[in-house]
Amino acid sequence: MQEHGWVAPGTPLTDAIADLRGFCVEPEPRYNRVYSHMYGLQSFHATQHDPALVGLLERMMGGKVLPHPRIIGRTIFPKREAYTTPPHQDFIPIQGTPQTYTAWFPLADLPAQMGGLMVSSGSHRHGIYRFKPALGAGGLQVTDELEGPWVNNPMRQGDVLFFHSHAVHQGVPNRSDRLRMSMDLRYQRIDDPISPDSLMPHIKEVLTWDQIYADWPNDDYKYYWKAHQMQLVPFDTRYYDERDKLAMEIAGKGDATARSALQRIIARDPDPGKVERARQLLTSLDEPQQAGSHS
Repeated sequence: MQEHGWVAPGTPLTDAIADLRGFCVEPEPRYNRVYSHMYGLQSFHATQHDPALVGLLERMMGGKVLPHPRIIGRTIFPKREAYTTPPHQDFIPIQGTPQTYTAWFPLADLPAQMGGLMVSSGSHRHGIYRFKPALGAGGLQVTDELEGPWVNNPMRQGDVLFFHSHAVHQGVPNRSDRLRMSMDLRYQRIDDPISPDSLMPHIKEVLTWDQIYADWPNDDYKYYWKAHQMQLVPFDTRYYDERDKLAMEIAGKGDATARSALQRIIARDPDPGKVERARQLLTSLDEPQQAGSHS
């Protein structure tokens, strides 16, 4: 990150003071260029296999668990609150079995000023909520009223937060001057169904597993899931289809909250026509507003 201009020059690397001139977000190409380097580290992938994590999940779930190959690293720039991760549910991108749990943890201490993650208490009990397009990770935001309180507290390096795939959660704004780095690891029982997407890299449009593994010094953690006979179930695209339809509608009206969803269409959608339309809409959002026009 320092090499790519995300860290302020002349500051201690361990402080991760952000250089806001390098601000970018997933899945922009300049973000993915840096993220690809992180994603290629064997140590990055080894984390999810830590016996303390796997052992806890196996005791909690009552059987052998599979750490999902698709792990996710997050880097949140400070003072860009509009891109704070909105309230959402992990089941929509994960799918397979709802009985999938995310292990979320920061890679450094998280004092209150740096924000973190908060969870809507009890929200995992009510299925999938309605949503709309939004800025930030996932490009969507839960719109239904939630019954329980939001819970959050500062975390130390080594702390881990576990939550169910239906639990509504959101980022807390990073009001410090530092980059906030964290990881999402997902676990499920081996005998539960899984979506093929969960067996792919997070940035499958950029990297293959062979490319990720190319410089690893040994074979540890490579293709470990292939030793199991997994029950594969198709990925249900209806959630993203709805998000994308709504995003195109509001983008056509000049609503910039469609930006993150449009970027994901451009980066990942297999339909060339849809991708071209998203490009046109994103370009129109980036054009300066004419005098007297409304956003």
